[in-house]
Amino acid sequence: MDLTYKIMENNKITRILFVCLGNICRSAAANGIMEQVIKRESLDSQIEVDSAGTYGGHRGELPDARMRAAAAARGYNLTHRSRRITEDDFYDFDYIIVMDEMNYESVSRLAPERKYLDKVYRFVEFCSHHPQWSYVPDPYYEGREGFELVLDLLEDGCEGVLNRVKANSSI
Repeated sequence: MDLTYKIMENNKITRILFVCLGNICRSAAANGIMEQVIKRESLDSQIEVDSAGTYGGHRGELPDARMRAAAAARGYNLTHRSRRITEDDFYDFDYIIVMDEMNYESVSRLAPERKYLDKVYRFVEFCSHHPQWSYVPDPYYEGREGFELVLDLLEDGCEGVLNRVKANSSI
């Protein structure tokens, strides 16, 4: 029996952490989208969401203004303040979901023990409508289309995350 199932079986809150590089675009947007998905399903008392970055240079900042604007156009209000992932997150979260391979490698090196790598997932594993993507691209240096693509991927994947959590629990 895997750790995630045991945690949910004991009626504990399922905790999900999204991770990207700076925690100002992709993971911050995934955080906001997932919060809305959870609220829509009335599961906000059973699932908690947070996000972090592998780089701490944006600590305390709101998400990138371009991401906030693109997300707002879709009805999402991104208010998360950036933070850096810590070793404690491996103890505190049931799912640690990364946006790309660089994030996967950085997060994996931070794991306190190998057994905690079972909690680390690539975000695209949860996407069902975008099979051509093997990662969520960083829109930071892109134009408006880059942010829209990322939001498309995040909306798709957040639904998949919720489906996986439901499948592994009594929710």
